[in-house]
Amino acid sequence: MKDRRDETYRNLVPVILAVSLACNANPLGSTPGVGGDGLDQNIFDDVTDTNLPIGILGGLSMDAEVADLDGDGDLDIVIANEFGSNILLLNDGSGSFSDASDLLPSASHDSEDIGIADFDTDGDLDIIVVSEDDQINELYFNTGTEFIDEGDRIPVTGISNSVAVIDVDNDGDLDVLVGNNGQNVVLINDGTGTFFDETDLRLPDIIDTTQDIELGDVDGDGDLDLLVGNEIGNRLLINDGTGSFTDESGGRIPYRVSAEETREADFGDIDGDGDLDIVFANTRFSIPQADRQNRLLVNDGTGLFTDETEDRLPENQDLSFEVDFIDVDADGDLDIVTGNMGVVSAAYRVYTNDGGGFFEDATEALLPMSAVGQGFDVEAADFNGDGLLDLFLVSRGSGDRLLLGVPVP
Repeated sequence: MKDRRDETYRNLVPVILAVSLACNANPLGSTPGVGGDGLDQNIFDDVTDTNLPIGILGGLSMDAEVADLDGDGDLDIVIANEFGSNILLLNDGSGSFSDASDLLPSASHDSEDIGIADFDTDGDLDIIVVSEDDQINELYFNTGTEFIDEGDRIPVTGISNSVAVIDVDNDGDLDVLVGNNGQNVVLINDGTGTFFDETDLRLPDIIDTTQDIELGDVDGDGDLDLLVGNEIGNRLLINDGTGSFTDESGGRIPYRVSAEETREADFGDIDGDGDLDIVFANTRFSIPQADRQNRLLVNDGTGLFTDETEDRLPENQDLSFEVDFIDVDADGDLDIVTGNMGVVSAAYRVYTNDGGGFFEDATEALLPMSAVGQGFDVEAADFNGDGLLDLFLVSRGSGDRLLLGVPVP
């Protein structure tokens, strides 16, 4: 029987997706979308009203993650619900979801970000949710029939906004990185799903307000480096190969003269040259003087980046809280999807890639007009098994939405 840990790495851990030089933010890797050049109609149908239990999805959704949590071969959805019980949606295989939140422990925390992996190496997938204001890390182990609270296995790590799953120490089990308002944290798994703080051994002593953590091999040496999206001053930490990271930000990523408040980042090979480039989703939420323009940094192949935003990305002044590289139009290159707050009619935007890493706004051609609200997260996957790319839109406070891909004649 196939090792479920292999499935975990392939489908669930964003870190591992970033390593692939095909690098696609879609949890299914190279799963195709639909359409192509010259689209003259929307390529997604909004099936929210028929395929989601909409009565429970009007809360403060902060993040979603996609995984086969019940082991039936299709992809389910977990939603981090701010100051409300988290939500579990189980897929019937056709892309229609039912509320199974009663399988999760009922708790109300300032839930911010989700990680999914087989932490206790028992063959099924477990869930971690980090919290901000109430500083609670939720750890739920999958018994096969329900999830049980194992929060005492993981230390409190501070005011947390982001979590990433990775085998930091290369011992075959999955560890956790937590992005904090303060010192970021490395938690090492002992193999049974009990975690120990090894921050002092593995991360530099830096106080940031971290909103996102992404991992990818930026310097081509075969290990995962750490991209930290901060409210002020993003960072790039280089892995020495043993899971210890050094801050090399100043020599590798260009900084703006004006302030940059980044809420999300992603890795992807935008220009097809075999290395990982960077996109930053920027806003002006906590830093009034921040430049809201999202930013593209291009890798020279050695992990040294240049800012090519002006040449490659349309000017925008959205308040972007989410960004992903996804091949939305299925033409073999990575497009950009953003989620935006404060501009209801532009809650989500799609920028299509011309193949060389130059982007244009194709939102109206690709997304239905119903894709509105407050864009906080986008999850891309094939939810109904038809081989087409679908999108789950996390719309904080305005109702999450499900878009299924449809063939374009």
